[in-house]
Amino acid sequence: MSRIITISELRVGIVIAENYRSVFQEDINLYAQASRDFNPIHIDPEFAKKTPSGGTIAHGMLILAYVSQMMTDSFGTSWLTKGNLNVRFKTPARPGDTIKVEGKISKLQIEPDQNSITCEVRCSNQKGEIIITGDASVRVKDDQKILVK
Repeated sequence: MSRIITISELRVGIVIAENYRSVFQEDINLYAQASRDFNPIHIDPEFAKKTPSGGTIAHGMLILAYVSQMMTDSFGTSWLTKGNLNVRFKTPARPGDTIKVEGKISKLQIEPDQNSITCEVRCSNQKGEIIITGDASVRVKDDQKILVK
């Protein structure tokens, strides 16, 4: 169950809110339209079957949007205006995957009204395969409310 805490309650190791998202080919197709990235590895199942991936794969940035949603859930508009993401793509996400997006506080720098929080972030599929790993950092004010698990 999620709860809301303040900066003074934050500790390294606290898990922030996690999300689960299912990947559907329709979502991939919609993302292709929005991003104008029509690479056939994403949208053409017949083409993608003949590639080493053996089928279509989601755009990396689509899956990264799930990380951004988790950070927005936890840190609100502070993430949108003062967030930074540094990730590595490990394995592609595919239609039919259920992606678990999770984060954990890994570093705190508390200063008067200019607090910096770094989270380890990770996306994995239902098989436990790592899709994305990395760090997300955000600056927050002293009165910031934070959603954690």
